[in-house]
Amino acid sequence: MRWWLVVASLWLLVALTIPDTQARNRPRNQNGEIRRGRRRKDGQGYGRARAGRTRPLKIRLVPGPSIPVQPAENQGNALLLKPYKNLQEQHGIYNVIPVSNDPSDVVTPLTPEEIQRILWREAEQHREEEERVRKKEEARRERRKQRKEQEERQRKIIEKRRRQEEEALRLQEEKELEEWRRQREEEQKRRQEEEEDRMRKEEAEREARERERKFEEERRRQEESLREELLDLVEEEKEWQEERKEKLREELLDLVEEEKEWQEEREETLREELLDLVEEEKERQEEREETLREELLDLVEEEKERQEEEKEKQEEVEEEEVWLRGDVFQMLPKEPEEPEEPDLLPAPIPRPPAATEEEEVETKEAEDREVVAVNRGGLPPGCDISDVTATCENAKLTHFPPLAIPELKSLSLEGNSISSIPAEAFNGIPNLEWINLKKNKLTSAGIDAKAFKVLKKLTRLYLDGNLLEVVPSDLPPTLQELKINENRLKGIDENSFQDLRSLVTLELEGNLLSEGNVDPLAFTPLIQLSYLRLGRNHFRTIPQGLPKSLLELYLENNLIEEISETVFNQTSNLNIVSLRHNKLDETRIAPLAWINHRNLESIDLSYNDLYLVPSYLPRSLVHLVLVGNNIERIPGYVFAHMDPGLEYLYLSYNKLDGEGTEPESFFGTYHSMVEMCLDHNQLVVVPSGINEMTNLHFLRLDNNRIRNIPDEGICDLNHSEESTLVAVRLENNYINPQKISPIAFSCVQSASSVVLKPQKTK
Repeated sequence: MRWWLVVASLWLLVALTIPDTQARNRPRNQNGEIRRGRRRKDGQGYGRARAGRTRPLKIRLVPGPSIPVQPAENQGNALLLKPYKNLQEQHGIYNVIPVSNDPSDVVTPLTPEEIQRILWREAEQHREEEERVRKKEEARRERRKQRKEQEERQRKIIEKRRRQEEEALRLQEEKELEEWRRQREEEQKRRQEEEEDRMRKEEAEREARERERKFEEERRRQEESLREELLDLVEEEKEWQEERKEKLREELLDLVEEEKEWQEEREETLREELLDLVEEEKERQEEREETLREELLDLVEEEKERQEEEKEKQEEVEEEEVWLRGDVFQMLPKEPEEPEEPDLLPAPIPRPPAATEEEEVETKEAEDREVVAVNRGGLPPGCDISDVTATCENAKLTHFPPLAIPELKSLSLEGNSISSIPAEAFNGIPNLEWINLKKNKLTSAGIDAKAFKVLKKLTRLYLDGNLLEVVPSDLPPTLQELKINENRLKGIDENSFQDLRSLVTLELEGNLLSEGNVDPLAFTPLIQLSYLRLGRNHFRTIPQGLPKSLLELYLENNLIEEISETVFNQTSNLNIVSLRHNKLDETRIAPLAWINHRNLESIDLSYNDLYLVPSYLPRSLVHLVLVGNNIERIPGYVFAHMDPGLEYLYLSYNKLDGEGTEPESFFGTYHSMVEMCLDHNQLVVVPSGINEMTNLHFLRLDNNRIRNIPDEGICDLNHSEESTLVAVRLENNYINPQKISPIAFSCVQSASSVVLKPQKTK
């Protein structure tokens, strides 16, 4: 603010100094007055200038005759002639000759009267000039005085204004200084409070660590004491056992002798009692049959009531259970033990546990049922038939029964000891649609090559739990579901599935298959295959040549170590991939393996060797299961490229700690995440970003090391829309429920859905 005052002062100083300097530098005459330019006299001697203006003639004095000087007529003339008189006195008498500017002009001398007039006029002009100069000088002095006064007034005004501005500036600076001091004091006070809080927290943590250390030492001492006691007990137990064995050996010898004697006596007694019991047993048998018939009816009624009660309880449990609803790998349908058509396969009638075949034959209903079974196409004992379904499960059959029931559609021979299927096995039952041969002793050599050719309507064939080494040949082209799990398959060649163009489901789990004995062209004929299970084999890489139609692929419990870029190139419709219990790590998954798949929604990589959440996951991914790995960190933006976004994330039983998540770790899931499980890790705080998930329903953070729940750790207090969060689990952490703010779980729909107990001791 002061610089312009300095500039104004300098300008005034320059304005006052310049006129004085100019006035001092002007030429002055003998009287001290400022000399102006020479004025030329005007008179008769004036000539013409080059531009047409008149200018005075030059005159010169020349010696002439002596002319007496007459006394002046008046005082003024005398004064005017004084110079002339003096001039005559010094030089004698001179004539005044006008000098023309033009050299060619003739000069005529002036007369004394003319000279006198010229001198008088010159003196008059001189007086007028001096008067004019005096007045002008007075006016200049007056103006200079006024200007000085005005400048003085302006200087005083400027000085006053400058003082006012300096005073205002000083007051403002004092005010700003005071404000700065106040802020500095507040900042120092706040820092001091923060430092005190930090020291208190550190002290509390030290105390907690000390308590935990003491508790651990106490636990170790107790374990050591228990170990010593256990060793003592083991030694005592050994001694006691040795003593006991010796005693038992002696007693056993005595008992053997006594037993021999008693046995002889007992045999004689039993022989007599047996005769009596036979008679009594016949009587009791008749009574028991009648009782069993009545109990059977009661059991049927009780079974119906029990099933209804269990169904109601199951519905209640399903309503109460809210965890992991979105895990598609937990909700796979169980393999049907019976056909799916309820009309054709009604539930078998329960049989009383104590009843025998002889007892069933003795009752009228049992006799009718047995007669029907024996007369229906040679169905052997231990088999049931109902409508178009025959069941011979666990009937101790060693050969395939020769059946002749053309209308039969379903046949179950599970749990027998059948080792072969002859060529004519199905001639009497050509309309079969479903065959269950699980848990038998079938071998590849025991199945005739033409055994299944007669079955033109077969859609499902179950061969699990046998001794097959190759896939049976010449299977019907109508087959839609084939299961050969838990066998000894040693390879699949190019023609193993020839003509099976209708096959939709293929299960080959628990065999000896690997990428070395599976032909890349083996799956080529399966143009409609959607569901493929190859778990519990010996694959180190994902098999080549997977069919284009494949929707679900299960490769659990193998030795898979890498996923190449080209393995899923042809399976553009793939929707579910399960690779749990393998040996994958994130560096062996090629970046372009599946990132561009638009239909791959579910991936299970549980129980592998992952240390990071894999990058380059499919854009369309919805379910991601990473349970039981060694994951220590979730990189930032790892889910950002997914569209519409990840909905179900399971990271239970990993090694995530306080530095395992970043603020951007869950970027891209804020509007899509529905279920997230981070339980059984080493988290010490609630990961950032959870409070921004607007569609989250279920959250698991139990079995970690979390000590505090911030107000906005789980709930966003600024989110005005209705929350979707249904349940939160936080048990088995180090949380003190009494220190949790009431608003920490304000977004959970029901307070009873927040599980906080039990908690670990500090």
